[in-house]
Amino acid sequence: MTFQIIPAVDVKGGRCVRLRQGKADAETVFGEDPVAMARRWEGEGARRLHLVDLDGAFGKPRQTAVLRAILEAVSIPVEVGGGLRTVEDVELVLGTGARWAIVGTRAALDPDFLGLVCRRFEDQIIVGIDASDGRVAVDGWQRLLDLEALVLARDAGSAGAAAIVYTDIARDGMETGPNLRSTESVARAAGIPVFASGGVSGLDDIRQLATLPGITGVIVGRALYTGALDLRQALAEAG
Repeated sequence: MTFQIIPAVDVKGGRCVRLRQGKADAETVFGEDPVAMARRWEGEGARRLHLVDLDGAFGKPRQTAVLRAILEAVSIPVEVGGGLRTVEDVELVLGTGARWAIVGTRAALDPDFLGLVCRRFEDQIIVGIDASDGRVAVDGWQRLLDLEALVLARDAGSAGAAAIVYTDIARDGMETGPNLRSTESVARAAGIPVFASGGVSGLDDIRQLATLPGITGVIVGRALYTGALDLRQALAEAG
């Protein structure tokens, strides 16, 4: 399977933004039109998009209209996350046209919910695991649980999740390089495809991640927006 390079489009207040280490007060606006940004990445060759309602991550989904507009504007598969904490939330994004729904906080807090949505929406649930020093963070990364990322990864695999998006919070938005060791450990524990997220600064990071067993691809945000990574070049490198 080709290693996948997946551009991230994070929406907050109707705009395309990136946060540093998930901090709401460390926001950089990269565009006033998230739909145009999604079209841009598709036009540059992206085969998949990662959409996040950041307002939802910190509370309840609020960018449904924007996400729907993006889903209508592009033809490539899209995964959507951010505040999906009920079965109805998951149904809404999948019914709107998302190929996958990403569940994070509720999946970490409620194993029964994780099992339920994985059974009900077979092959359409991605578990977002956000970690700090190996511990899972929830509620928009504002609260650390006494739960190891490796344990949640194993639970996600056992529940039948389609994949995992693993984010090292300390690296996210910092362009300091991904946490290769922890990402590989999560992939080994999960036994299902894992997408790395957080810290990518350039092609060398892509090359290193592509060598790790169990890592199916990488989600890239800030490095694409700042120009540190060229999407067309990265896609060519990934084959």
